[in-house]
Amino acid sequence: MLDTRLAAQLRTHLDKLAHPVELIASIDVTPGAPAARKSTELLELLDELATMSMLITVRRDGTDSRRPSFRIARTGSPIGVDFAGIPLGHEFTSLVLALLQVGGHPPKVTDEVAAQVRALDGEYVFETFFSLSCQNCPDVVQALNAMSVLNPNVRHVAIDGALFQGEVDERQVLAVPSVFLNGQPFAQGRMTLEQIVAKLDTGAAERTAKAIDAKDPFDVLVVGGGPAGAAAAVYAARKGIRTGVAADRFGGQVLDTMGIENLISVPKTDGPKLAAALEAHVADYDVDVMNLQTANRLVAPTEPGGLFEVQLQSGATLRSKTVVLSTGARWRSMNVPGEDEYRNKGVTYCPHCDGPLFKGKRVAVIGGGNSGVEAAIDLAGLVSHVTLLEFDDRLRADDVLQRKLHSLPNVTVLTSARTTEVNGDGSRLTSLTYEDRTTGDLHTIELEGIFVQIGLLPNTEWLRGTLELSNRGEIVIDDRGQTSLPGVFAAGDCTTVPFKQIVIAMGAGSTAALAAFDHLIRTSAPDAAPALASV
Repeated sequence: MLDTRLAAQLRTHLDKLAHPVELIASIDVTPGAPAARKSTELLELLDELATMSMLITVRRDGTDSRRPSFRIARTGSPIGVDFAGIPLGHEFTSLVLALLQVGGHPPKVTDEVAAQVRALDGEYVFETFFSLSCQNCPDVVQALNAMSVLNPNVRHVAIDGALFQGEVDERQVLAVPSVFLNGQPFAQGRMTLEQIVAKLDTGAAERTAKAIDAKDPFDVLVVGGGPAGAAAAVYAARKGIRTGVAADRFGGQVLDTMGIENLISVPKTDGPKLAAALEAHVADYDVDVMNLQTANRLVAPTEPGGLFEVQLQSGATLRSKTVVLSTGARWRSMNVPGEDEYRNKGVTYCPHCDGPLFKGKRVAVIGGGNSGVEAAIDLAGLVSHVTLLEFDDRLRADDVLQRKLHSLPNVTVLTSARTTEVNGDGSRLTSLTYEDRTTGDLHTIELEGIFVQIGLLPNTEWLRGTLELSNRGEIVIDDRGQTSLPGVFAAGDCTTVPFKQIVIAMGAGSTAALAAFDHLIRTSAPDAAPALASV
């Protein structure tokens, strides 16, 4: 199943195995059985893996009711990881890491986090529903897999929702990744290992806040960990000044991006891979990175030469001589009744991640720009019918995309359509109401999913009243990244820069860091040269 190049790379990785590993398959290859074809594919993959290392063996006597599924087990040990489905696509890396970690190669986590995982008391049975096209799912799958390797009291099974549609419907899984703990909903969306542990270890957040609050002042504090923030951190650290980064999630909006083909010198990559590269590059320098931290207030110094304060939601306060704001943007909401109530219960924002969960169902896409039209085209190959609604009287997507869209037989395009309400039965959405802006008439469309694709909103609400924002909420900057508050700089999608692109954000972050360094030099210089001593 694996191409020659990938198989050769995998053999090299599997040389790191230190313990024997068993691949215990639960299958049904009875001719005509619903799971027969996929069971055969799974066995083909497992048998191929077994040829790559003498420490890997395959058993076919698994008793899991989910078929096809398999357990990666350390021989003679309770340590193991479970997959229900065939973890290829975005989850292939999760499979490789699980093999290595169950086989004795240590997970790549800090000693502090590993100690927290090992200290968890009680029994934890996690189930994660994923889709092979979801770029955020591997982070959650790999984090929970690592936990199950570090602590035998933790068990995790990663479930391909597309293969177990009955269970998806029964549990009302309408967004991935969706995590259940001991049979109950635990979390949805991308989460890091640190976030999962913090959710389980309730004292962790308080301990972290105290440690952050005690930190010495920075020369440059970067708020935000996307492309702009990473570039700012690297450029500041290269100047040899004390640099810190406070980020809600390192990588920012890039983590939700599928294919990236316009980052110059990198012909093709994806968001999670780029985010990991950004984080690794920052880690090469002496930068204090504080993850899972969200800023909620910026306080300017009250006297010349004073320090800026950035107050965090955790209760901690960071102090710095200069600040670079790179808080990025988030998906724009429709802001209509029912949207929040049915978020992740039919209302979603990522067609790549959640599209497979709506196979054979009726869905709507909100937005007629490139993102909306691309989403409708992709979904048309999965769902029974797509209705695209655009507020304007015409689509705004590129002509080539529009031509493709109109060629699809299961797509309806509605222009001059204003979504007014999302309707549901309390547990999931059932329909959408929209207004025909040319007549004023209201119409209802029965459907099971809504994909919102109407652009981005800057993460700047917490800065209102502190510095100048545009009427769109963007931070107003000059060509050096300087804001209306001297000593505070900004870069990336949260600013008035006219084009929101990764390569532009990186350049803007570099500019802001260099401008902050220049500001430090000028404000720390003596007012006048010292008088020469008389001879």
